[in-house]
Amino acid sequence: QALENNRDLRIAVQRVEEAHALYHVQRSDLLPKSSAEGVGSRSRVPSDLSVTGSAMTSSQYQADLGLSAWEIDFWGRIRSMTAAALESYLATQEARRATLISLVAQAANTYLLERELDERVDIARFTIGSREESYRIARRRYEVGSASKMDAVQAETLLNQARADLSALMRQRDQNRNALTLLVGAPIVDSDTQPLSRIEHGFIREISVGLPSDLLLNRPDVLAAEHRLKVANANVGAARAAFFPRIVLTGAYGAASAELSGLFGAGSNAWSFIPRVTLPIFEGGRNLANLGVAEARRNQAVADYERTIQAAFREVADALAERHWLAEQIVNQKVTLAAQTERTRLAGLRYQSGAAPYLEVLDAERDRFLAQQMLVQARRAFLSGSVNLYAALGGGIEQEVE
Repeated sequence: QALENNRDLRIAVQRVEEAHALYHVQRSDLLPKSSAEGVGSRSRVPSDLSVTGSAMTSSQYQADLGLSAWEIDFWGRIRSMTAAALESYLATQEARRATLISLVAQAANTYLLERELDERVDIARFTIGSREESYRIARRRYEVGSASKMDAVQAETLLNQARADLSALMRQRDQNRNALTLLVGAPIVDSDTQPLSRIEHGFIREISVGLPSDLLLNRPDVLAAEHRLKVANANVGAARAAFFPRIVLTGAYGAASAELSGLFGAGSNAWSFIPRVTLPIFEGGRNLANLGVAEARRNQAVADYERTIQAAFREVADALAERHWLAEQIVNQKVTLAAQTERTRLAGLRYQSGAAPYLEVLDAERDRFLAQQMLVQARRAFLSGSVNLYAALGGGIEQEVE
């Protein structure tokens, strides 16, 4: 749905179309331009202006096939500008692909966050149910005199904290759903509500050891930076060509006659040929300054390309580290949750036997609730790390290396 409806992607597609059209506009300068023209005129000269001393009425008709200002590209100025337009178009194509990959990653991460929030909401609701029961028991025990009022107040405090946590989670879930709707660009049909633990396995295939760094050349930002560097090089070529003469040809061939009936008759042929050579002699340093600007922009493009490569390596390394350590964190968090669950059970038994205050039970329940939430967050972060690795590799691996 997002690929079909997202407005940012639609804008990126139209920018590609614009760049493609501009490339064809620039490429047309390499070819001669011809046009057909028909002109008819009729005029009267008064007697006091006529060379014969009498009024004259004259007509002229002309039909031409003209060649209009075709520059012969001896020094490669137009070819360089055409190459720059082509590379700009290709860079825009890569920008569109970057937008597409980013959109896929954003939609996936936002969906995963929705699954996390749904699961955390369920945990909060279950916790509220158990704490309502704990509060009911503590209040009843206080009413019959078998427990202090402090126990009832502490149980009520813990219940209200869980309710506040649920409100905050509901707010985050609604805001995340709004963000997902904006990404998709259309109302979202409710999908399955599987917990994160059910979709961890097989969410993304494992990365084989020993894959070459050439995979980063698949990243659209790297390819776009390379095309921008080629644009800068082509602009340097065009700036250098401006120091040499420009040869422009203009011509026309057709027929002319004083009478419309004789326009295509014998002897009515007419032609003109106007070559023009322009050699820059003194322009106040404009051409030299333009060359300096082009070379400076080329150097900037080189630095930008190197920076993009370095950023690509870092993003892939970060994504791989994220997957590795989050997987270990999930294992540790599961152990922590099991220990907190056992602690809660033991604290309840100790309180019932009178060996511990109710505050110990409250602390154990609070820590178990926090451990449950952190496990869900770690699972979502691990899956989001897989999405980030997909984006860092430029949209995934097309072919594994044996």
